[in-house]
Amino acid sequence: MQVMSEKSASGGGLRERKKRATRAALTEAAVRLAAEHGAEKVTVEAISAAAGVSVRTFFNYFDTRDDVFVLTDAETGARVRRSLLDAPAALPPLQALRDAMAAELAEAEEQHELWRLHGEVLRAAPHLMVRSLSAHLADETELAEAVAERLRSGPGPEAGAPAAPPGADCERRKALGLYPRLLAAVAVTAVRVSVDHWCARPEERAFRDVFQEVFAHLAAGLPAPPA
Repeated sequence: MQVMSEKSASGGGLRERKKRATRAALTEAAVRLAAEHGAEKVTVEAISAAAGVSVRTFFNYFDTRDDVFVLTDAETGARVRRSLLDAPAALPPLQALRDAMAAELAEAEEQHELWRLHGEVLRAAPHLMVRSLSAHLADETELAEAVAERLRSGPGPEAGAPAAPPGADCERRKALGLYPRLLAAVAVTAVRVSVDHWCARPEERAFRDVFQEVFAHLAAGLPAPPA
């Protein structure tokens, strides 16, 4: 989950704000170029030029060109997990997770055009869709681990902890209980449904209202709506 806005970089120190603003600028440039020309025709050089940075700077943030289209951010994920672990113990896990995600999506109203364009780019480039789904699954596993930590009331993983080695993701999921995995998957899906629904009809309601309603349905156990 990543909010593609320089304003989302308002928290943290000056260096961190600049880093987040640069990452957001690169992501926005890539999405806009890909929506206009097709992802396969967009180069790292073009993305960097549109964002006003060097190619070397691009590779400080992304390992490959395709990574810029994934829209996952390790720092955003770490903040969500830390907020989840730091939430009051009396809060139900679903509510704590909802609040943690809502904090990262506070500027969603400004993201409609870019989120819509990003969806178009992924639908037109199946290999990017697959790459994005894989990255989000990895994020989901880390989120499930944080849910498990919260349930055990123990210290959570450090935000800067090294990533697991390749191939370890499946073993990590096996080690988790059913509830943490289910809650993480449901919450991530809830965000996606909220974004998709709102992007299709932004004039109807504010994003925050759609987001809150989705999580209210989950908290209520998904009863069927009245006929």
